[in-house]
Amino acid sequence: MIVRNFVLAAALAAAASTCTVAFQPHTPVFSKPSVPDRRAHQSSTRSSSIVMRDFPKPNVEDTDNYRYAEAMSKSFKTTLRVTDPSQKKRVAIIGGGLSGLSCAKYLSDAGHEPIVYEARDVLGGKVSAWQDEDGDWIETGLHIFFGAYPNVMNMFAELGIHDRLQWKIHQMIFAMQELPGEFTTFDFIPGIPAPFNFGLAILMNQKMLTFPEKLQTAPPLIPMLIEGQPFIDAQDELSVTQFMRKYGMPERINEEVFIAMAKALDFIDPDKLSMTVVLTAMNRFLNESNGLQMAFLDGNQPDRVCKPMMDHIVKNGGKVVTNAPVKEIVTNDDGTINHLLLRSGEKVVADEYVSAMPVDIVKRMLPTKWQTMPYFRQLDELEGIPVINLHMWFDRKLKAVDHLCFSRSPLLSVYADMSVTCKEYADPDKSMLELVFAPCSPLAGGNVNWIGKTDEEIIDATMGELARLFPTEIANDDKWPATSEQGPRGQAKLLKYSVVKVPRSVYAAIPGRNKYRPSQTTPIPGFTMAGDFTSQKFLGSMEGATLAGKLAAEVVSNRAIGNPDKPIKEIQAHIINAAANFVAKDPVGIKGEGAIAFGGGYTIGKKEEALLRESDPAQYEGVAEVAMV
Repeated sequence: MIVRNFVLAAALAAAASTCTVAFQPHTPVFSKPSVPDRRAHQSSTRSSSIVMRDFPKPNVEDTDNYRYAEAMSKSFKTTLRVTDPSQKKRVAIIGGGLSGLSCAKYLSDAGHEPIVYEARDVLGGKVSAWQDEDGDWIETGLHIFFGAYPNVMNMFAELGIHDRLQWKIHQMIFAMQELPGEFTTFDFIPGIPAPFNFGLAILMNQKMLTFPEKLQTAPPLIPMLIEGQPFIDAQDELSVTQFMRKYGMPERINEEVFIAMAKALDFIDPDKLSMTVVLTAMNRFLNESNGLQMAFLDGNQPDRVCKPMMDHIVKNGGKVVTNAPVKEIVTNDDGTINHLLLRSGEKVVADEYVSAMPVDIVKRMLPTKWQTMPYFRQLDELEGIPVINLHMWFDRKLKAVDHLCFSRSPLLSVYADMSVTCKEYADPDKSMLELVFAPCSPLAGGNVNWIGKTDEEIIDATMGELARLFPTEIANDDKWPATSEQGPRGQAKLLKYSVVKVPRSVYAAIPGRNKYRPSQTTPIPGFTMAGDFTSQKFLGSMEGATLAGKLAAEVVSNRAIGNPDKPIKEIQAHIINAAANFVAKDPVGIKGEGAIAFGGGYTIGKKEEALLRESDPAQYEGVAEVAMV
């Protein structure tokens, strides 16, 4: 039946193959910025012909994944809710990113008293943002919301903030490598259900793959549709490139599609990325008609997402405390937690404790008595992937699109003109591009440790790539040597920029890592693990972080009403053997202040560089040390 469906989709696409799908910007209604323009140095130069247009929220609720997410959310107010005051728990949560806030939100729904301790002065973790001296918002990453984010979509519904998402046309836009300045699209036809809409979107595109190549793409995906998650999980030992070659997929599919997908999903090249990541995403998109439709947040993440989560927690009796870094997890002789010691000297005593810290920070905080336990030793197999997020303000409008663009560049993953896509950042006269610079390390498949490079080197390399993407628009600017071959037609010059380095972002989803992702249940009584690196099917993403926090809340709530703990995920035999021979040491702990110290991203000055060189020297391998001032 599934084979017949693909044949039908192919026939429909062949019938439509005479119709070229060309890139057309939308005709939009422009929205004014929600905050006054503080950028006095940016004078008006010309009007934009491409402005903002949003689309109605798609039906994201009519999927099995959404129904499961919704049922789980309701359980915190029903079957998991405390029925006796003695069941109510005071829960200390370390980390105020999406996972920690999600955990606290659902614990408060279940009648508990969660207290979130965030080390920084801003919430959000890897979705945090802050304002620069001009009042412009600087984001840790370019974050896009997909229809196939059931737990995020359900949480938005619960918080009443769906109107903060700006949904874009159901389309994927790719820059053409061989045709600089041109784009092509995968167009999802309204009313065509999954998986036909996805198949047709690929088959109707006439610029990226030949018809035979498109047909060769389908057979390797059939086992995924038939067997589902077991098949997807079994591919974790293969990279995307190895999977392609195993199933005889044409190499051009890698060049045209998978490189862009891999870098967008995990900031990593396909020869380094586990195929499970790509199949997990494709499974959602092939099974959910609106799963690939994308939305931008209408403003900065702390105000538009984190604050309503915090308000909900506080309204239900919880607390969220910022500027409260944990110095040490203090244990009793039997390994159970006695208290959390904050840097301020305060001791935090709770009934339950949850870690919502990034995996690289968890490893630095492990108490001595935990270090020989196989559960915690498997964390050695996980590490965050480096990524760089760029903000670049130009003196005029570029030929932008009101959407996310897959650059298919060697150095860039995806980008968006936020002056067009986001209401709070809207500007009718000048463009502000937000770009993901990846891969930026050998771990991710790159040749250079870009985290260790100067901001100027990174921006110059990016300007060279933008000159290729916008050959008739980017100016030949002496300040940026990479633009030296630009012709006289290019006029757009860079006004200012911000380089946000995240030395350890989401866990590196290289082949074979899934089996080491720990369960939320731990061997320590009263201690639960959250974070997108923990075991859940949505991998490292906003959806994964939200679900992991929710699963951690489920563990705590289930325990509170007297039910047995959920089982600990099976641990690999070689990890058990290694743990038996491990010599425990005093925990390394966290040195320094600020986002980089606590596993986030920030603009790196001399002070931050010195700290990073000391705490994470791998980021600077092969990079000369800069004299400190």
